[in-house]
Amino acid sequence: MFIDTHAHIYSEEFTEDIEEMLSSARSAGVTDIYMPNIDSTSIEGMLNIGAAHPFCHPMIGLHPCYVKENYEMELKIVEKHLNENHFAGIGEIGIDLYWDTSFAKEQKWVFRRQIEFARDAGLPFVIHSRESLDITIAIVQEMQNGSLRGIFHCFSGNREQALKIIDIGFYLGIGGVITYKNAGLDQVVSGISASHLVLETDAPYLSPVPYRGKRNECAYILKIAEKLAEKKGVSLSEIAAITTNNANKVFHGTP
Repeated sequence: MFIDTHAHIYSEEFTEDIEEMLSSARSAGVTDIYMPNIDSTSIEGMLNIGAAHPFCHPMIGLHPCYVKENYEMELKIVEKHLNENHFAGIGEIGIDLYWDTSFAKEQKWVFRRQIEFARDAGLPFVIHSRESLDITIAIVQEMQNGSLRGIFHCFSGNREQALKIIDIGFYLGIGGVITYKNAGLDQVVSGISASHLVLETDAPYLSPVPYRGKRNECAYILKIAEKLAEKKGVSLSEIAAITTNNANKVFHGTP
C-alpha cells in the first residue's frame, strides 16, 4: 500500500480520464492521494475531486510561482477557505527562484505567513523549494517552535541539506527524479534512513522512468518505490510500510 503525498490530479491533464486514472492508482495499491493547491483558480476543482473521492485529500495554499501583484487577495482567499473547509494541510507553499525572481521578496513574506496559517491551524505544510532550498530550510529553522511538521516536496538537494531538513523534523518528498540516471538523488537517499522519506508523484509532472516525458500518474508511484527499495537494499513491501507510516505521521500527527 502506498500514499501519494503530492499530486495535482485536478489539473486539466486529467480532465478526460480522471476516473480511469484513479482506478489505476487504486489497483497499484495507492490508498491515499494528497492534493496541493496552486491558487484561487484551482480550489473548486480540487474540492470537487475530494468530495467525490474521499481518499483524495485537498490542501490549501498559494504556490510561490503564483505570488504576483494580487498576492494579498490570494492569501485572504486561502485564509477564508481554511476557516470554512477541512484541509489535510497547507500547500504547496515556499519559494521559487527558478522561473521568476520579480516577486522574490513577496514570496518570502507569503511563505512565512502561510507557515503561520499552518502553525495556528495545527496542520502540516508542503514546501516548494526550487532554486531556494537553503533559504526555505533557514526560514523553517527560524520558525520551528516544536509544533511545525511537513514535507520538503521534490527534494533534490545534497546530503548536508537532507540532514538539515531531518534535523528540523521534516520529511523528504521523493518522486520520479530518483529514477533519473544523472540526477544523483538516488545516491543521496541511499545514505538516508527511509524513516525520513515519503513518496510522491507530483502528477502530472516529473514522470519516473520508464514514463519520463509522458504524463505522470499516481499509479506510477510504484516505479518510485521500486527504485527506492533497490537503492536501500530492502523489499518493496518494507518501503511501502515505512513511507506510508511516515506520511500518516505528517498528515495525522500519529506517533
